[in-house]
Amino acid sequence: MDGEHDTRNQDVIRRTGRGMAWLAALALIGLLWLFFADIEARRNSPNRNVSVIPGASAELVLKRNAAGHYVVPGTINGQPVTFMLDTGATTVAIPARLGKQLGLPAGPTFEVSTANGIAQARLTSIAELALGPFVMRQVQAGLNPGMDHDDTILLGMNVLKRLEFTQRGDTLILRTLPQQEN
Repeated sequence: MDGEHDTRNQDVIRRTGRGMAWLAALALIGLLWLFFADIEARRNSPNRNVSVIPGASAELVLKRNAAGHYVVPGTINGQPVTFMLDTGATTVAIPARLGKQLGLPAGPTFEVSTANGIAQARLTSIAELALGPFVMRQVQAGLNPGMDHDDTILLGMNVLKRLEFTQRGDTLILRTLPQQEN
């Protein structure tokens, strides 16, 4: 009887041990997934912790993401958005489906030249656009129906020309323009 009892106890111990080993392996996989997901997030969005704090500083320092772009959080009419700085864009380009959510009226159509060819966008005006310490009012933009692949807004030269920008390696420094003497 004792031999049979010992065999059953050993079976229970083995099953418990296997179960604990599986749980430990799953926990390790989960921790590794969290660790590498965080590394990936930092590579793809190194500026994700930038806050809109108007007037806090005269400059904003951005790091290039893994794809080579400068992506930064900001706001349009008080709503949080993600901007990608685009010196090839003449004006701010917004996915058309975000227009209503951001309080942007769709005006007349106009042609835009994109990487995918000519497209029809709708003219709009942003009452307030902010990123980091910079706030700009009455910014012209286009609501582009061809940009519906994600929510990223292209920050074009009509905004960037209001700032001084310097690139050094993978860092971009945006500053307020020095005051022009009359």
